[in-house]
Amino acid sequence: MKSTESAEAILAIDGCPLNCAKNCLEQAGFITFEHLQLADLGMEKSKSPVTDERVDQVAAQGNKMLMR
Repeated sequence: MKSTESAEAILAIDGCPLNCAKNCLEQAGFITFEHLQLADLGMEKSKSPVTDERVDQVAAQGNKMLMR
């Protein structure tokens, strides 16, 4: 967790409604981070194949969130 604590910004990306990445950060005491739920981009776990277009979409949204 030391490297996470020293990060300039944190982006948690979750692929399903359980929000495991977000929950892990919160349980570790992190309160300042961005959270990207792939369902918000129209992607469903096990129903949205990985494509270059989708990877680019997630990367662009993550970058946008971190630049706020």
